[in-house]
Amino acid sequence: MIAPPPLPDLVLEPIVRLALTEDLGRAGDLTTDATILPGTKIEARIRARKPGRLAGMDAAALALKLVDPSVKLNQSLTDGSTLAPGDVIATLSGEARSILIAERTMLNFLGRLSGIATLTATFVEAVKGSEAEIVCTRKTTPGHRAVEKRAVRCGGGTSHRYGLDDAVLIKDNHIAACGSVAEALKRAHAYAGHLRMIEIEVDTLEQLEEALPHKPHAVLLDNMDTTTLRKAVAMIDGACKAEASGGVTLDTVAAIAETGVDYISVGALTHSASNLDVGLDLP
Repeated sequence: MIAPPPLPDLVLEPIVRLALTEDLGRAGDLTTDATILPGTKIEARIRARKPGRLAGMDAAALALKLVDPSVKLNQSLTDGSTLAPGDVIATLSGEARSILIAERTMLNFLGRLSGIATLTATFVEAVKGSEAEIVCTRKTTPGHRAVEKRAVRCGGGTSHRYGLDDAVLIKDNHIAACGSVAEALKRAHAYAGHLRMIEIEVDTLEQLEEALPHKPHAVLLDNMDTTTLRKAVAMIDGACKAEASGGVTLDTVAAIAETGVDYISVGALTHSASNLDVGLDLP
């Protein structure tokens, strides 16, 4: 697969800088200061210890650069690569103190983001052969949305929406506060402008029937069983995009894809992914 480009430093640097300052605290790396003489040079390798999909090299590289731009980083693998245990991801050479200071922050980003990419790739593989795309949601770690959503793309998925400001998604509480599906859609069309996507969440076929005459761009079919999803897709009949959502798991995603929906949103990609085990080793 073709990995997404690295995030711009303007977006990435505040995230990485916060992680480094959180780790270094008020007094820096006491262990490294106590045990490693200035001028000591080492070579180290970042390796995968479990199989998976790589993500987070942009964050890891920036963490090292912020600590010491003189340390050389040679990447053997790029984000989006498939990993096997023992694979060398990157080689670092330079000041031992700098490498040891940056080590944990680099591995934290690589482990977390590769875990997200790996879980995403597993979901994508599970729906292979269907037309459905796997998408992530806004259920991200606060402050880390940009890097986590990029990790989903490294796993072959895509994004539902990045935030509240890039699309209209009318959910059940909006409908309840507004009064009805129809009224919510009327207001959204009047407000959003012609370049804004409008999606509405429906729980029943009756709500879907009420929504369709008001021409949403997409309908989120929430917590419907596969029989109901098939009926919903037939009702929509190409008039807009159909997205399935709600408690999707690896055990259920293939059957959901077979109903004919266009998208399947999976919050677990970012809120429940396990870290991928990666480590930094000296020869």
